[in-house]
Amino acid sequence: MMSILALITGKTGPSGFGSASTADQVTDGINANNLTAIVTGGASGIGLETSRVLALRGVHVVIGARNSKAANEAKETILKDNGSARIDVLKLDLCSIKSVNEFVKNFNALDVPLNILINNAGIMFCPYQLSEDGIEIQFATNHLGHFHLTNLLLGNMRNTASSTGIQGRIVNLSSIAHVHTYDGGIRFDKLNDKKEYSDKKAYGQSKLANLLHANELSRRLQEEGANITVNSVHPGLIMTNLFQYSGFVIRSLKLLTFLLWKNVPQGAATTCYAALHPSMKDVTGKYYLDCNEMKPSKYARNEILAKQLWDFSNKLIKSIELS
Repeated sequence: MMSILALITGKTGPSGFGSASTADQVTDGINANNLTAIVTGGASGIGLETSRVLALRGVHVVIGARNSKAANEAKETILKDNGSARIDVLKLDLCSIKSVNEFVKNFNALDVPLNILINNAGIMFCPYQLSEDGIEIQFATNHLGHFHLTNLLLGNMRNTASSTGIQGRIVNLSSIAHVHTYDGGIRFDKLNDKKEYSDKKAYGQSKLANLLHANELSRRLQEEGANITVNSVHPGLIMTNLFQYSGFVIRSLKLLTFLLWKNVPQGAATTCYAALHPSMKDVTGKYYLDCNEMKPSKYARNEILAKQLWDFSNKLIKSIELS
């Protein structure tokens, strides 16, 4: 485990990078002109920085975002500094299965390959509410939407990897918060329980789900021999608009732990490292922090729980689409 001292000082780990490394630094010298990536939530925060840096390295970036206006403004911001950037914007609301289906339909209409999928978008610490599909909003947005999106895009990724010989990469943004979840890890039978709802534990549950999803998908893809890797990352503590529901609490916490917080370029580093760095070739089913492998929680390493979540998520999506 990386020590608190390493987080504070930015001391590098085995990868040669650490908490102070930026997305620019970890991708320096990489030419990715032949790659296409989808970045969910690429209109702001670390998603925008991830999109900017991938485009800087030559990647054709497709930003999936709920707010099309903000996403197009993000595109213009990237193009202002990098006139040769290849950026497309498509509407995507991850808390809606219907919107995910529409996004994939529109992406397929672009008729482009898909090498990299970065499941970055998310919401945090929301007051209790249900999605339009009747699912607790943090689980629906952070996990279920990405789970469905990934499944729908796997065919393209398999074909791309097979035809080009270039290994596909899927990156799930999880969080150290995955350790703070409900008893049992995932409340399959009480997913929408309002009485026992905790905004912090519900967030932790959704981030645990991101890890379990990545691990189970990695296992399945390895089993079938697909040339695609799947890993999870914790970007670190970054002040972004994710904290809109708990600004005062988090800002107070930041005053007490200011040495542990990152800026946005540092926050996007691990995502970009997992997506582009040559040393990540053939690495799959792992969890990364500060561009170095970390050991996740006991729940996150539970293969039975991962399989349960996989089956549960598939059934939930089927029930939504039949309703």
